[in-house]
Amino acid sequence: MDAIQKLIARAEALLVRLEAWLPPAPAAAPDWNAARAWRWRRRGLHGWLQAIPHPHPIRLSDLKEIDEQKARVTENTRQFVAGHPANNVLLTGARGTGKSALIKAMLTEFSGQGLRVIEIDKEHLVDLPEVMEQIAGRSERFILFCDDLSFESGEAHYKALKSVLDGSLATPSEHVLVYATSNRRHLMPEYFSENSETRHADGEIHPGETVEEKISLSDRFGLWVSFYPFDQEAYLEIAAHWVRSLKGALPDAEQFRREALQWALMRSSRSGRSAWQFARDWVGRQGKLKRP
Repeated sequence: MDAIQKLIARAEALLVRLEAWLPPAPAAAPDWNAARAWRWRRRGLHGWLQAIPHPHPIRLSDLKEIDEQKARVTENTRQFVAGHPANNVLLTGARGTGKSALIKAMLTEFSGQGLRVIEIDKEHLVDLPEVMEQIAGRSERFILFCDDLSFESGEAHYKALKSVLDGSLATPSEHVLVYATSNRRHLMPEYFSENSETRHADGEIHPGETVEEKISLSDRFGLWVSFYPFDQEAYLEIAAHWVRSLKGALPDAEQFRREALQWALMRSSRSGRSAWQFARDWVGRQGKLKRP
């Protein structure tokens, strides 16, 4: 009997561990009225759409020094929510310059017109067909948001993304676009050795198969938007904007300038992200000094 009891106890312990691994049983369909933004989650063999009740409410007016990029992405999104042809978008360039924030601002700007955003991690791109099934037939317009997207040599997740963009036999969905951010223009590492694959034929240059494969992914994004590092004055203006947005004050302009530049030097970056982080530190220290 002791052996049977031990076996039962081990089986129960195993079931507890399995239940912790599995998500709650999903409803027949997500409650689309519960949120404007969603995140694709996966645990074990199961994937589901998890509502994000309080997405980041960043506004277009909060994004400084990227007016050209804002205009291009906003116009593309406006066409999309209006039911007109629009392109998948790849935002590339310097870190911390507002690529992800700009996509989040699209939700703030157009959610009232039926725009919804679904965030999906690179590791879960193989689930894209399942995500597409979840949103098939919906009247809303969906942006599939892939943040900080890049692939290392040998990774195969990008093939699922290529199919969703425009590489499958099925007609691309008119109510779904992919907006992705990356520090790499072609989303994959590039090596000098790949240049040896380049060949010349009839006076034309033809990249090798490795290069062609990498270009074929980024080429499926109809709109490329590039972001560049900020200069010193732009960085300071962004930091000042966030201080004002956080209800802080700039009592000593010279002190603010000196400390903001020191912060950027420590971070080795004059990015919008560094400006935001400095502003939070500045305003937080002000609040601490005001306490009795």
